[in-house]
Amino acid sequence: MTRPTVLVVDDEAFFRRLFSDILAEEGSYQIEVAESGEEALARLARGGVDILITDMVMPGICGLDLVRRARALDNPPEVILATGNATVESAIQALKNGARDYLLKPCNPEQLRHLIRTCLEQRRLLDENSLLRSQIRLYQQGQQLSSQLDVDNLLQEALQLLRHETGAPSRGLAFFAGPDGVSRIVGGSDGDLGEEPAKSLADALFPHINTIGKGELLDASRLALAEGGPDDIRQLWLFPLQADSGVLGTLVLFNPEGQSFPAPFPHDRLLFLAEQAALGFRNACQYQGARELIYTDDLTGLYNHRYLQIALEQEIRRAERYGLDFSLAFIDLDLFKSINDTHGHLIGSSVLREVGEQLRRCVRDADMLFRYGGDEFTALLVETDNRGAKVVAERIRRTIEEHVYDAGQGKTCRLTATVGHATYPVHARTKQELIDLADRAMYEGKQSRNVIRGAAELKPG
Repeated sequence: MTRPTVLVVDDEAFFRRLFSDILAEEGSYQIEVAESGEEALARLARGGVDILITDMVMPGICGLDLVRRARALDNPPEVILATGNATVESAIQALKNGARDYLLKPCNPEQLRHLIRTCLEQRRLLDENSLLRSQIRLYQQGQQLSSQLDVDNLLQEALQLLRHETGAPSRGLAFFAGPDGVSRIVGGSDGDLGEEPAKSLADALFPHINTIGKGELLDASRLALAEGGPDDIRQLWLFPLQADSGVLGTLVLFNPEGQSFPAPFPHDRLLFLAEQAALGFRNACQYQGARELIYTDDLTGLYNHRYLQIALEQEIRRAERYGLDFSLAFIDLDLFKSINDTHGHLIGSSVLREVGEQLRRCVRDADMLFRYGGDEFTALLVETDNRGAKVVAERIRRTIEEHVYDAGQGKTCRLTATVGHATYPVHARTKQELIDLADRAMYEGKQSRNVIRGAAELKPG
């Protein structure tokens, strides 16, 4: 008889060994370990994992993210979240994200064994009824969508789940709609679609979004689809996303290239998932307002990396129209992980907010600041040539280096940053080239740290 597989995920070797040793005493389980969320996802993708025990706080993909991604898999494992400082809020968050239960580290060995046995019994009962399992899977996926407050992640996950539910390599996208047309597209730039065909399709569908029913399956001949869209569109399934101010977006599925949707078409399952996605969408809009949630970083109040793409496109058009230069600077905090390791993640978050405030003092009101992700920031310097960008980059580097950051309990800490910058159109002629060059300049500076580097200083190739 095959033994159940338990995957233990923790970035600390001590807890990987502790959990493994406790479970090994029973001799009933096949025990595997992973030291990061990324490694765990790769193992989960291969299938065959019955129980996942994961630390809540890890570098990279944290435990809550791992739970969300694990629940989206076919036949997902039962999940137990382990944490060193559980609160009622963290426990509720863990359960909402799909965890079966949570453990406080270091755990009672008998409690861990009992949880494992309970999870396996639940799994056995579900396996005895495939229909019930399918319904519960759908419910869990819907619950995951309805609780997601990051709009981009919500729509990406919704598209992935909806496409999978059709049972064929269906294509799809989501778009945001404003009063004057499509404002942004999500999920349309993957390899089977392409950015321009996705935009063409979204623009063609925009006039119809207020007249189409929820979850309506349409023959493409009913819609005037312009040339330049995706190839071979025969059928479209549309679901408008509404908030208090009306229809703000639309989920779109259309047939695999070269074939129609499989029959019977899963109307009910798609409608259930889309309605849960719509609930999450409304919650997100009510929580912070649609525009703020889409474009603003919650921690620092700066714009986020999604809005950087829009801002760059607008600035490129303005630069071309008026013959202007503008520059982009990438700012990466040096050895920031040591702040989290030494003072904890709450202090780390506080320091990131302080960095955001320092950056605001370094640029003009017309310039734009973004939290690109983690401990990396970006500054869009309008009407600024290469010489001006170098001055601002040095001001940013020096300001961060000289500032004393509050580390709590009367303690302080210091930081340095590496800054890379590039100028349009002197160094790059496209948005992506400009991003890549500024990022490369920053990365080259990281070899020394606490320096600035310009695209003009990069070695060829």
